[in-house]
Amino acid sequence: MSKVDLELKKAFVELQEKKLATEQNLRISKVQIENLKRSQQRAVITGREISTLKDTINTYESVGRMFVLTPKPIVEEKIKKIKSEADEKIKTLETQMTYWENSLKEATDVLRELVQSKK
Repeated sequence: MSKVDLELKKAFVELQEKKLATEQNLRISKVQIENLKRSQQRAVITGREISTLKDTINTYESVGRMFVLTPKPIVEEKIKKIKSEADEKIKTLETQMTYWENSLKEATDVLRELVQSKK
């Protein structure tokens, strides 16, 4: 094999590895977004149920394996915090996913060009 063929093979392998790593990162980001959306929805449902209670009623908040008596306003504040943090993380992950998608497209295009040039 000539030196050019070895260089092309090496570049092809590197681009393939980059493509696989990018695809894996995309899958991980999608799973993380799904989990955050689930926790966000759980917080919305819990907040909706708690909002129907009177403000003077104490609620129980789970802490590990036990429940702690907590005033309703504190629980509502924690639920708002959970929702806002999930929103921020989802936006960050979506930005990362856009980057990974562009990177994947770029790697695929380079691989395609490499194969075309080898023919």
